[in-house]
Amino acid sequence: MLAAIAAAQRVLVVGIGGGGDVVGALVVAELAAAVGTPAVVGGLTWERRPIDPLAGPRRIDEISGAVEPLNAHAALAGPDTTGPGGFRFAESHMARHLGEPVLLLDIGGGAAAVAASLADACERLDCDLVVLVDVGGDVLAHGDEAGLGSPLADAICLAAAPRLIERGIAVLGAIFGAACDGELTPDEVTERLAEVAAAGGHLGVWGPGSAELDRLEAAVAEIPTEASTMGLRCARGALGSVPIRDGRRTVQLTAGGGLVFFFDPVVALGSAARCARLVADASSLEEANAILLDHGIATELDWEASQPPPPPTP
Repeated sequence: MLAAIAAAQRVLVVGIGGGGDVVGALVVAELAAAVGTPAVVGGLTWERRPIDPLAGPRRIDEISGAVEPLNAHAALAGPDTTGPGGFRFAESHMARHLGEPVLLLDIGGGAAAVAASLADACERLDCDLVVLVDVGGDVLAHGDEAGLGSPLADAICLAAAPRLIERGIAVLGAIFGAACDGELTPDEVTERLAEVAAAGGHLGVWGPGSAELDRLEAAVAEIPTEASTMGLRCARGALGSVPIRDGRRTVQLTAGGGLVFFFDPVVALGSAARCARLVADASSLEEANAILLDHGIATELDWEASQPPPPPTP
């Protein structure tokens, strides 16, 4: 893992769960910096409902103030990049914090479109390695975990990895903040990582040091995120149960929550990542969502669509 990152010309690090997962991407970008490799940070056009009242991710043509549209499903965001109604993406806040553009990725076209968009972005940004970062660990979900609620975005992005590799782009998978989104338990994340390791897909573990944590916490002060904040608390040594999501979920803080676990995404698809395997051939977000629902797997899109509309703005 370290050798792959150190050997890269430039790394594109993408938080694949939407919302504040872009902070998880920044954690891996800190590792890249530590080994002398420049990185571009990115995330999805899918914000949490308190930020964006519309269900699902935003299309690139719904975005205003992009620094540069790259293709039909990707753009570079700046501090003033907004979605419908004027909300700012977590990536917009990240761009302001970093003082440089941040990638925004729309996953509405399914895994094949994600792969094509990321490959094109890599060519335009001179990146030869992509790291797909999930905060929490549900990217490796089987689908029958009791707390699982938002596997859809992670699954689509992980399913894009083999197609990216076919296009000549190296890909790593990574988990930061194990169980810090309150979905899989710490034991479940450990079991899924062990399943990947048993298949030969474990690629190493890294923990941010005090200097990296100081910089990451400065970012969190500007970027709304609960799960990534829990991961940073774990890295500082916090333990115990903490409620998140307005009390709807509880996070068990552990030492493992402060580490980054790297894995081979293709091996993961052939072992633990059953949700991702199910949606690999879906040609759209909606088709992928329907596949998971048909298998009895709850999704974040289904939850968002079921919520009452927000109250009108005074």
